[in-house]
Amino acid sequence: MILVKNLKVVFEEKIVLNGINLKVEKGESIVIVGPSGCGKTVLLKTILGLIPPIDGEIIIDGEDILKISEEQRIKIRRKIGMVFQNSALFDSLNVWENVGFFLSTHSTISEEKIKEKVSNVLKSVGMEGSEYLMPEELSGGMKKRVSIARALIGNPAILFYDEPTTGLDPITSISITNLIKEIHKMFLTTDITVTHDVKLASKIADKIALLDNGKITEIGTFKELKQTSKNPLIKSYVEASEFQ
Repeated sequence: MILVKNLKVVFEEKIVLNGINLKVEKGESIVIVGPSGCGKTVLLKTILGLIPPIDGEIIIDGEDILKISEEQRIKIRRKIGMVFQNSALFDSLNVWENVGFFLSTHSTISEEKIKEKVSNVLKSVGMEGSEYLMPEELSGGMKKRVSIARALIGNPAILFYDEPTTGLDPITSISITNLIKEIHKMFLTTDITVTHDVKLASKIADKIALLDNGKITEIGTFKELKQTSKNPLIKSYVEASEFQ
């Protein structure tokens, strides 16, 4: 579903991604871990097309998005839903307007039909009946659920999660972790998640990838990494799974 080859990103002469190689099969859930500032979020945004690389290939569903027209790239992006770290809801819009924003601006669907779709997707994330609440009326966990609903509204084949449990209390983190797992099964999405949350990683990952010094230095299942990895960070994530 996603193939990244020799991807290189530079900010003001600082190399952030230095030859990233990553393969994500259709239906997989990949979790990317690594030290703060190592470029995990940059990788997601580059695959999404928000940050231009200086070298490499990004192939999504057979298309190299760096070699196609902007019109074609937009079509590819519509296959991807993004859940941002801070939820990134529009403060001036209520819940249904936030969730339905994509359809309101990029389709000819009637408002009535959009509201129906919004209600259905809100129900799938446990937020039914919240359509007319404003973001300021929502807790951190509720905002995250609305953000996930907004990512789902276009029926994406791929979901990106950027630190989805950061800033949440432990109980809410567990509920969001369970929701991400349920969404993956319900919608059959291909997921890439970046996180520092050991419990989240251990619950949702088919594979864990370590991003360090601009490269993916290790990748594998919990079992594979437990047997072969000597990296302390990787070992902490793998060993945490034994206590879940």
